[in-house]
Amino acid sequence: MPLTERDKAILDFERSWWAEAGSKETAIREQFELSGTRYYEILGELLDDAEAMEHDPLVTRRLRRQRDRRRRERFEARPATEWRSQ
Repeated sequence: MPLTERDKAILDFERSWWAEAGSKETAIREQFELSGTRYYEILGELLDDAEAMEHDPLVTRRLRRQRDRRRRERFEARPATEWRSQ
């Protein structure tokens, strides 16, 4: 399924949000009329979409690396006893 205009706008926003005044959460609410939680859910889905990679490969790769690093840190931070009890 091709990217929607909102999907493209989210990827474009991720490329340059830090250059704008104010907080990222406020900008997300104003520009996309989404809660931060919903925005990040959509962004997470976009990162796994081949169309997103075609639209903006640099941003998509950077965000994938950040996501993967955070996942690794969460996994490695858990005590071994937590893994045995599951």
